[in-house]
Amino acid sequence: MVIELTRVALERILAEAERALPMEACGILLGRGSRIEQAVPARNVHPRPATHFEIDPQALVDAHRAARAGGPEVVGYYHSHPAGPARPSKTDRAMASGDGRIWAIVVADDVTFWHDGEDGFAELSYIVADG
Repeated sequence: MVIELTRVALERILAEAERALPMEACGILLGRGSRIEQAVPARNVHPRPATHFEIDPQALVDAHRAARAGGPEVVGYYHSHPAGPARPSKTDRAMASGDGRIWAIVVADDVTFWHDGEDGFAELSYIVADG
């Protein structure tokens, strides 16, 4: 599967990861199907935000409510690895739910995308689109 994301969403992911340093940034990916239209930052509420992330549950509730009201779907999540590779860590793999959503992982200016499937993470190709 190839996903498409807007340039604005990609730039937001990169900017939020840089802004959060030395902590992990996190947020929600909104769009339709395999198209990511927005990256919405969320507060990292994990007790150890330098090495872990947990998206603020209220941000998730709000995003799902907005989707049910006709807004964009929650297609996935993003987070940064301030001191690691742009691939799922052991902790990421342990926390993954296999729900089919997209995960974006960012390190510096490198962003990778992953499908969180029943058999674990599979790397995704992506294209950046304007608009």
